[in-house]
Parts: sequence; structure tokens; C-alpha cells
Amino acid sequence: MADGQNVGVVHIKDALSKAQMAGLDLVEISPGAVPPVCKILDFGKYKYELQKRKNEAKKKQKVVEVKELKLTPMIDTHDYEVKLKSAKKFLSAGNKVKFTLKFRGRELSYQQQGLDVLLKIKEDLMDFGKVEQEPKLEGKMMGMLVGPIVAK
Repeated sequence: MADGQNVGVVHIKDALSKAQMAGLDLVEISPGAVPPVCKILDFGKYKYELQKRKNEAKKKQKVVEVKELKLTPMIDTHDYEVKLKSAKKFLSAGNKVKFTLKFRGRELSYQQQGLDVLLKIKEDLMDFGKVEQEPKLEGKMMGMLVGPIVAK
């Protein structure tokens, strides 16, 4: 019935007439069941409730962004500390951080220095995040991806 009361097995014509008398719709809830389960309710209101629940679930989910920090192999200590502070802030907010180290001109012959910078970052961010992609060279760029530590 319209008040949520269970009626039991009813012929489809009887169910449709009860729904029409109540001014509501006959909605099939579980078509796979034998016999199929139906409810008498306002279909527009039902769809509105489903949409509302879907929107609530969407609000609660967190979208993880990838923030990028660009470095050079000859980075100075203060610049390094500023980038590290930004990375800690991003990781604390639940975002991933991609470190991109760009080699310009002759700097490409100092790949070990660039790798040392990324390994130092990895060591300094151990408490804030874990490395998801180890440092690797791609052309004139060396990159590393660090993700936040997920609390369980």
C-alpha cells in the first residue's frame, strides 16, 4: 500500500488499480525476484530522493590532485627548503606531488647531482608521503611522484 504496508502477492491489474486510486505510481523495485517486487509510490519523489543521495555521496568523496614542483639540479638551499615546505603542505592536504627536475644545456652531464636532489627530497618527506614513482630520467627531465600517507 501507499503507507509502506506489505500486501503480499497481488495480481498486476489489482496492483495498478490500487496505485491509480491512491494517485501514485506502481514501481518495480526488484525485477529479478520471483515474483517481482513492486511498490506504490510517487515516482518523481523517488527519483528526486535517489538523485539527492547520489549528490551527497559525491560531496563526501575526495578528489586527489597532482601538484607539480619544478626543480633544477643546481638548486640552492633556501629554494630547496621552500619547495620542501610546499610539498609538505600539499601532502598534508591529501594531494600527490610530482617533482620535475629539468636539465638545461650542459647540466645533462650532471645527472647524478639531479638524482641526489630527488633522493634528498625522498628522505626529507618520509614522514609526509611515500614515493609512488621512483626518480627516472625521461629525455632532459627527471621525475618522481610522491603520494600522501593514507591513515588507516
